[in-house]
Amino acid sequence: MSEIKLTDIPIIGFSGADVPDSGVINTCVHCGLCLPACPTYRITGSELSSPRGRIYLMKGVSEGRVSLDDGVFVDQMSQCLNCRACEAVCPSGVQYGGILEASRAQIQRIRDSGHEMTNLPPTTQVRTAIKTPIGERLIRRFVFGALFKNMGLFRAFSRGMKIYQKIGLQTFARKTGLIKLFGMAESEAMLPAISKQFTVPTGQVFAASAGIKATRRVALMPGCIMSTVFAHVHDATIRVLQKNGCDVVLPGGQGCCGALHTHGGDMDGGRELARKNIAAMEAAGLDNFEAIIINAAGCGSTLKEYAHMLRDDPAWHARAEKFVAKVRDIHEFLAAIVLNTADLKPLPLVVTYQEPCHMAHAQRITTQPRKLLKSIPLLKLIEMQESAMCCGSAGIYNLTEPEMAGQLGSRKVSNALATGASVIATGNPGCAMQLANELRKAGKHVQVKYVVELLDESYRGQTDA
Repeated sequence: MSEIKLTDIPIIGFSGADVPDSGVINTCVHCGLCLPACPTYRITGSELSSPRGRIYLMKGVSEGRVSLDDGVFVDQMSQCLNCRACEAVCPSGVQYGGILEASRAQIQRIRDSGHEMTNLPPTTQVRTAIKTPIGERLIRRFVFGALFKNMGLFRAFSRGMKIYQKIGLQTFARKTGLIKLFGMAESEAMLPAISKQFTVPTGQVFAASAGIKATRRVALMPGCIMSTVFAHVHDATIRVLQKNGCDVVLPGGQGCCGALHTHGGDMDGGRELARKNIAAMEAAGLDNFEAIIINAAGCGSTLKEYAHMLRDDPAWHARAEKFVAKVRDIHEFLAAIVLNTADLKPLPLVVTYQEPCHMAHAQRITTQPRKLLKSIPLLKLIEMQESAMCCGSAGIYNLTEPEMAGQLGSRKVSNALATGASVIATGNPGCAMQLANELRKAGKHVQVKYVVELLDESYRGQTDA
């Protein structure tokens, strides 16, 4: 038998920071009501691919019956979409997202430490080497450690992607097969067209529309992808808020919300970005804002969890609570005020609505987007089947688990196309990119738009093709 190194010995139990809360794990009564709501269970039919099964694995690790580096445990923590659909239907109120993210943080820590499982005896119930490959470590370091933490770098990268598309390099790379050669065909296909100017927040104030009395002062959270690739959605959001009597402020110093970091197991990275955004909003005059507006579901969910993320930080927890109390999803905010319907003009479109998971399940915002769509004259809203089932985007899930993501994306688009709608409305960048990519693969010329874009088009009396 070959020599067994200390780094090859199974790791028993959770340890260190970000340990999954045993109280939350034990709240699960194993009733199984979460199973029909779980996308991966619906696809696989496997008990372990359900929230109940994954909680069973977490409990096994916490009690020392399953090693932290067990292949089944590692795979299932990765396969989960973290869509939070289970939370929305759980009668016991299990806060599943928190224990999943903590489990991923535990796994990522030992992966980055170089732990290997190659020399264990044949009887060991471990089937997956867990060491992070050097290439993946370098990519993670660049993407999560630099790109998403430096908005100057992020915007430069986005401009590079814009040039890549504009001068024909994208077309050349696709036609010559270079993208396939580097194994990036699926991920590159997700890149949307980047054509708008970037919204660069440096403290700009956009006053309420002419002829409309300013009754509210709000801050808009620009974020990273939303302020570059989806800058046009920010433009639409600002115009809609202006039409509803809002002075809109874009505080400087903001950046990525940290959603991708926390979902991927980099809790420290997520907390670092949370502190940065809280400080930026405080510097801009947090107390003077009625609300902090967010127009991306995944970002909004994370912003609303800053107090939980910083619960063990006495210097920041109270500040985070004050910040969170102001955060409002754009649909949530508009549906709660007296909407300016007098200026809405007819928009004769057939629309179906795809519910972003972190809006419907994590934030429990479901009726508000529909209410806004129904307020638009001549717009016909047709509900699709399984509108709240995950589309497979889930942050970077469509890159890390492309097979499952593809099945879910295809299923979502099929349900949307069955309605006969010419527009699929949504409220999250990942969903928008996933839906657009699946529509391209299906050869269907159906548009994907944000709900707030449709409102903006109605206010302006024109449909943007």
